[in-house]
Amino acid sequence: MSTATGAPRSDSATPTLSVIVPAYRCAATLREVIAGLEASSLPRGHWELIIVDDSSRDGTPDVARAHADHVLVTPNGPRGPAFARNLGSTVARGDVLVFVDADVVVAPDTLAQFATLFASRADTAAAFGAYDLSPRDPGLVSQYRNLLHHYVHSQNPGDATTFWAGCGAVRREVFADVGGFDAARYPRPQIEDIELGYRIVATGGRILLAPEIQGKHLKRWSFTNMLRTDLRERAIPWMRLLLERKDIASDGPLNLRVLEKVLTGLAGASVLFLVAMLVTGDLRWLFAMLGAFVIIVAGNASLLLWFVRVRGPLFTAGVIPLRLLFYFTSGFGAAWAIITHRSQSSHAARPALGEGTDHAAA
Repeated sequence: MSTATGAPRSDSATPTLSVIVPAYRCAATLREVIAGLEASSLPRGHWELIIVDDSSRDGTPDVARAHADHVLVTPNGPRGPAFARNLGSTVARGDVLVFVDADVVVAPDTLAQFATLFASRADTAAAFGAYDLSPRDPGLVSQYRNLLHHYVHSQNPGDATTFWAGCGAVRREVFADVGGFDAARYPRPQIEDIELGYRIVATGGRILLAPEIQGKHLKRWSFTNMLRTDLRERAIPWMRLLLERKDIASDGPLNLRVLEKVLTGLAGASVLFLVAMLVTGDLRWLFAMLGAFVIIVAGNASLLLWFVRVRGPLFTAGVIPLRLLFYFTSGFGAAWAIITHRSQSSHAARPALGEGTDHAAA
């Protein structure tokens, strides 16, 4: 189902933007997201708003219909944000698709910055920004997660090999050429934007990380949700993707630097040290485990000092165990992905009964 009103206008200097928001059971946050978009400094005639309701059962469709140029509903949903974004792109009329999550409130200049970037950089296929420094939820986990995102993105401006769909944009023709998000592989929020970025770069497209383009995250992170996301929705599918791409050893920005891989390995080793101590009773394994902890913390020195500056030493003390947990979770997820990948590869390579080597012909 779709409803539509009007069409975006453009001039020769400013590309039209199609803002696509995948929405699922988010009536409250969607109102704020729309309000943020409507407060944009970019004139309304230069962008259209497409909201894709992923078969919500709350007031999300009503909120969407009150403000959007187009409202679509996923068939046989929910289908996940990848499918919803792809569906939204089918009615888009802008030169650039701007993806905004239904819990991200863009800054007043966000749309104007995207418009200027794509108008001035003809070689850019896609671009994305970062969360701002003032996430909505005051809890430790929420503040840590959102500020970490800001820090990582702000430390890695320029060319990127991945993409972020929370506040990111892609030229419409590029999006169509690479086939959009892989909705079949990612039917729920996972790494569908990261995988899209890999495909864009593989076809010769340039992706820019522009951390000055920002949005406020409204999400409340719980401890359980953080663990589930880091393990099931990030570490395992990302490692599987790297294994398939044969790109596991590459060094890159964001979470793929060699240092991050070393620290993740140390976290895994510390678990083995603990097991060895429990089995043997030898306290030297305990010291080895503590040594690994010290190295992991030292490897995060720049991040922790930044947290001290923006939130103070007490907050930073609470971040340290969360960082250690992140590396444990990432290490376990990576190990699980490697084991299952090899098991599946071995099973696929095993000949079926009656399809073995023809010894008579040898």
